[in-house]
Amino acid sequence: MIRPLQRASVLVGSLILLLSISGPAVAGAAPVTLTPPIGAPAPETITDGCPYQTTPVPPVDESEVVPVGMPSPTPLPVPDPPVGGDLLGGCGVVLAPGAAPAPEGLTAAGWLIADLTADKVLAAKDPHGRYRPASTIKVLLALVVLDELDLDATITGTQDDDEVEGDAAGVGPGGIYTVRDLLAGLMLVSGNDCAHALARELGGQDAAVEKMNEKAAELGATDTRAASASGLDGPGMSSSPYDEALIFRAALQFPEFVEISRHDELRFPGYPGMPTDTTDADGNESSAETTAETTPSGDPGIDLYNMNQLLYSYPGMIAGKTGYTDDARKTFVGAAERDGRQILIVQMYGLNDGPGSYWRQAEAMLDYGFAQPAAQNIGTLIEEPGQTTESAGAEPRDGNRVAAPESEAGTDWTVRLFIGLLGALVVVGLVYAGLRMDKRH
Repeated sequence: MIRPLQRASVLVGSLILLLSISGPAVAGAAPVTLTPPIGAPAPETITDGCPYQTTPVPPVDESEVVPVGMPSPTPLPVPDPPVGGDLLGGCGVVLAPGAAPAPEGLTAAGWLIADLTADKVLAAKDPHGRYRPASTIKVLLALVVLDELDLDATITGTQDDDEVEGDAAGVGPGGIYTVRDLLAGLMLVSGNDCAHALARELGGQDAAVEKMNEKAAELGATDTRAASASGLDGPGMSSSPYDEALIFRAALQFPEFVEISRHDELRFPGYPGMPTDTTDADGNESSAETTAETTPSGDPGIDLYNMNQLLYSYPGMIAGKTGYTDDARKTFVGAAERDGRQILIVQMYGLNDGPGSYWRQAEAMLDYGFAQPAAQNIGTLIEEPGQTTESAGAEPRDGNRVAAPESEAGTDWTVRLFIGLLGALVVVGLVYAGLRMDKRH
């Protein structure tokens, strides 16, 4: 018969053995939770089967119809192994071993959280999936502008700038703008008119797009192909959460980019004949179009307010860029700093499930990044094309991957084996002691 002391010894030893085999239940940061979306996820945001490995979600409009006589762009090659590390080839949610679960309620089809201080990817979903970048591609345009143009050089606005499709900062014919002004309109309010004017200064729309794609290749952004300078959808347009992180990291190296992007409000120059709000003799505001004779160039101008809502709500926000088209849906890339550590997030093909939901999701992603240690990562943000990365050696399962770096895994199992042997010795010792006590009775 097994006496109480023997039962206790077996129970304690078994518990030690169990802990040595299973390891800690949760390591690292506590999960950041959001209100889960109502109902099932939108079908197009389910990526476990790698539906966007080569091309984005099918378009819902005719923005990508190839003009008659022009060839259709072929999909960009898929690098093998994946850029940044093997684990980043996963198409579902990819987490490090022992990491906290990803924040609940994230509705983007593809997303990524990275530690810029360590150049490590902390967590992601479909990191190399091909998505339309919408206006986040303007960051790539900004990189080309910062490389090639003098920020104090002036550019004269045209009627074509004024008539460009989409959001506008207020570029008009005859207006005089510095390159710095146009970058401000580009980043704060996603001005397509500013993108058009800057592209014209770079040699024309086609030349600017070619330079943007050359810059993407220079950064190792192999999933990225710009089809327009502004981010308006076009044939072959694509990027990925991983590439967006590479591009935004490069932009943050320019103090001028950060300075411009973090302004919550800036004054943008006017142009001759600019429609303005005027005040009548009684002091009442009435909207009227003024003429070139009554509105000199540069007066009265317009106030631009930054569309990056995290600048107003998230402490330590450095910069960010929004984007939206009917085909791309909501996109965002941004970075924040806390205690000397910079965390970057990317959201692509995002969906709102309530007012302000997308911004709350972004905040939860940043919180998650700051809570996770950089050593607990799933891959690397490369410094240059062809950079080798350590392979974690894990295999995909339904598009999902969990990192288990060989060196860390080996150390982990050594520790567990030692604990297991110790547990076995405790069991033997306690059982032996119990038998001796039995003999004394």
